Amino acid sequence: SRHNLARAYKLAGQHDRAIPLHESTLEREERTIGVNHPNTLHSRHRLAEAYQAAGQLKQAIDLFERTLVDRERVLSADHPDILESRNSLAEAYQADGQLERAIPIYERTLADCERVLTPLIHPLTVKVRDNLARAREAAEK
Repeated sequence: SRHNLARAYKLAGQHDRAIPLHESTLEREERTIGVNHPNTLHSRHRLAEAYQAAGQLKQAIDLFERTLVDRERVLSADHPDILESRNSLAEAYQADGQLERAIPIYERTLADCERVLTPLIHPLTVKVRDNLARAREAAEK
């Protein structure tokens, strides 16, 4: 419930309420179920999204990078959460103007989405494909 409320605050643009709630939820999960539990990693990912939505790109990128490393260590190689983490990290790099870092991540993630997920219709595949196209377009400018 706390997690859902924090997401609702974020979606409503109430970052001053969303971020502390995400932070406290993450702290509780780390303490009760452990730092490597998939639910904890999911909460850390959502906190990074909240930082990004609030324009705190450095904090978001740091947390996305850490979460991706931990998800790659804890989950199976083709787990959709890893694909989600890669896409979100690339989005944060792109938002920060780091297209040279974002584009290769998008390319790898798209290839993996097309291999692992239903290639043409899975929402993550479509999102990554769109993100890659937008990043390439921005890089050409």
